[in-house]
Amino acid sequence: MSTASVSGAPRRPRTFGRREATELIAPLAIAGVVTTVLFAITPLAGPVGFVIVMYSLFIAQYYWYARRTHGVKAGVDRAVTVVISSAAAFTILPLVFIMGFVVAKGAKSLTWGFFHHTMEGVAPGAPASAGGAFHAIIGTLIQVALATFICVPFGVLTAVYLQEVRGRFVPLVRVIVDAMSGLPSIVAGLFIFAVWVVGLGQGFSGLAASLALGVLMLPTVARTTEEMLKLVDPSLREASTALGAPQWRTVLRVVLPTARSGIITAVILGIARIAGETAPLLMTSFGNDRANPTKTLSEPQESLPLFIYRQITSSQGASVDRAWSAALVLVAIVLVLFVVARVLGRTRPAK
Repeated sequence: MSTASVSGAPRRPRTFGRREATELIAPLAIAGVVTTVLFAITPLAGPVGFVIVMYSLFIAQYYWYARRTHGVKAGVDRAVTVVISSAAAFTILPLVFIMGFVVAKGAKSLTWGFFHHTMEGVAPGAPASAGGAFHAIIGTLIQVALATFICVPFGVLTAVYLQEVRGRFVPLVRVIVDAMSGLPSIVAGLFIFAVWVVGLGQGFSGLAASLALGVLMLPTVARTTEEMLKLVDPSLREASTALGAPQWRTVLRVVLPTARSGIITAVILGIARIAGETAPLLMTSFGNDRANPTKTLSEPQESLPLFIYRQITSSQGASVDRAWSAALVLVAIVLVLFVVARVLGRTRPAK
């Protein structure tokens, strides 16, 4: 009879209290001491090796202790739980570090003037408080909005064709979408540059940048939407067909509303894919030091990725500070979009 059955009800892995914390701390302390001694008396060296050896000893000791205390099954379960939890923590840690670093560096020179001033007439050696990224923020919002407006209908229709219509060209369309998913961003910029900027003689503009970003966004929206449509219960389609609804009405009134939350997620993933792209903008929008929201279709336009690139390549410390502030603003914009998408995704469609 195991110790867990003698002590009463079995303790579940999600239960974490003082006792569980003690069970973790003791093996961790022992593993730290043993690893320190090993690195002192053996040729082992380096922080990475220290962490690997200490972690391995910790898992082994924790499993041994949990097995003796709670039984074999509980020991294995607890050890695997710790491994999975630590793997998740190691995955999130770089993201937390990057976000903290961007916030720490960008908040130093972030002022209210940064949001309503442009770089028009600002000298290269001016302090970070001079000028701002108003024109870049407006440019990013316009370009991303135009790219979303252009590519989302095509992406959703492509997903509907692949999953619902399933015509004879499905294999070809799927191959093209898969190939576009791995398309380097600079190739999309070169394509729009060759066709739109040079071929049709339209010149650098925010519209050209939106077209390049739309090329990058389209496969993300199409593939993610297709996966969301696969999750719709087939019985809903069958019920709609049994009531006499044609396929287009079933897709429009049943399938798409059911998958709405997933489609919104697909759109946000596409926006996150293009929001920080710089390479295609260098050959399409080119950049501008002043705000021109009314001439987006005909004049060069700045955006936050371009603003960051142009400022970070300067040798002036003030320019680098502006680049960090712009990076913080860009991250904040993407975060706001994610929050808005989650809120819209939770709202149930009207009956």
